[in-house]
Amino acid sequence: MASSQTSIALSAKIKDRTARAGIIGLGYVGLPLAMAIARSGFPVTGFDIDPKKIVALDARKSYIDAVTDDALSAEIAAGRFGATTEFAGLKQCDVIVICVPTPLTKHRDPDLSYVEATSRAIAEHLRPGQLVVLESTTYPGTTDDVVKVILEKTGLKSGADFFIGFSPEREDPGNQHYHTATIPKVVAGDGPDALGLMTDFYSAAVKTVVPVSSNATAEAVKLTENIFRSVNIALVNELKTVYAAMGIDVWEVIDAAKTKPFGYMPFYPGPGLGGHCIPIDPFYLTWKSREYELPTRFIELAGEINSAMPRYVVGKLAEALDIRAGKALSRSKVLVLGLAYKKNVADIRESPSLRLIEIIEERGGKADYSDPFVAEIPPTREYQALKGRKSVEISAATLANYDAVLIATDHDAVDYAALSTHAPLIVDTRNVFTRLGLAGDHIIKA
Repeated sequence: MASSQTSIALSAKIKDRTARAGIIGLGYVGLPLAMAIARSGFPVTGFDIDPKKIVALDARKSYIDAVTDDALSAEIAAGRFGATTEFAGLKQCDVIVICVPTPLTKHRDPDLSYVEATSRAIAEHLRPGQLVVLESTTYPGTTDDVVKVILEKTGLKSGADFFIGFSPEREDPGNQHYHTATIPKVVAGDGPDALGLMTDFYSAAVKTVVPVSSNATAEAVKLTENIFRSVNIALVNELKTVYAAMGIDVWEVIDAAKTKPFGYMPFYPGPGLGGHCIPIDPFYLTWKSREYELPTRFIELAGEINSAMPRYVVGKLAEALDIRAGKALSRSKVLVLGLAYKKNVADIRESPSLRLIEIIEERGGKADYSDPFVAEIPPTREYQALKGRKSVEISAATLANYDAVLIATDHDAVDYAALSTHAPLIVDTRNVFTRLGLAGDHIIKA
């Protein structure tokens, strides 16, 4: 099939780097992507509804760990990046990339309100010759059945007047080995012209591009990646509870099992799942599967196991306080170490630490937190009562005020040796003390 003149013209602009890219949503996905595209030579405009982000970016201050102030400043100084809250600028963009949240409702149904609102904003400024890309994780069919439908209400047609594609984000906050430009990028489009434009655009900014046959396939790729992790983490979390009852250390089992050079991949237990992807993405597929009257028992069971981990951990904490300190959780003061969902980052999205604090206080205990990366708990959708609480500085004096320390996130910046010396009771969900060769009767694994 011959390419249309519209796609040929846009391809030429992409290849000579005169195409302007617009990135909508300047968070953990959008801002690193904007920097990668700008570094590859494209002029980039970032769009966000949060004016505080725009003020910070104008001041050349990054709020994302993956983007340094110097990197941001370099792209602004070169005239390749600017940010705004004014969506009218979308009309000047040749490629528009949507990087907005796709959370779940309280009933674990997909919440596409951000995607839909963004699509309507694009539709107000849509013109012939534009490529619109969805990067937000979602269920198979969203790009074609939701975004495309909204855009075509303008009277313009996908594949003729404008082009649409999907490319799942694969950001991993805190990963020192891979970044936006070096993580292989799956791309898809609505028709061969759209796929060609997607390949041209992302090949300019990303080292490896992996084209697939349809937008729905690309959407399924991202879900499959995160379902794989969710299911395997659920498996080791369940094994942890079983082996603990048998007096077997699950971390020792895993360390021995991973010496097998084939047929085994290590996953590790924890206090629950965090981050925007793994706790959420599997439920997008379970929701969509209902349309086909097909059960997803395996995926849903994994979600149930992982969701139950914070309560299991608090149960182990209560047991340890009772046996080791002779004190009920309801009369105890606990310091939760680590608010971020993973080590060495400031990202608290869906962090199990928030749920741990909530459960401890539901059971009558008092809970504070300490995190070298999170000075204060920001507003969240589900934990409004925790907003504004501040991190506790760890010292011998402050530790004396707590009956127990619960290790939820094993940040490297923590002095675990000092913690072992001064904390009366430690409940470790990350096996950090064993890894560091620190032992003691007051250290309990959970």
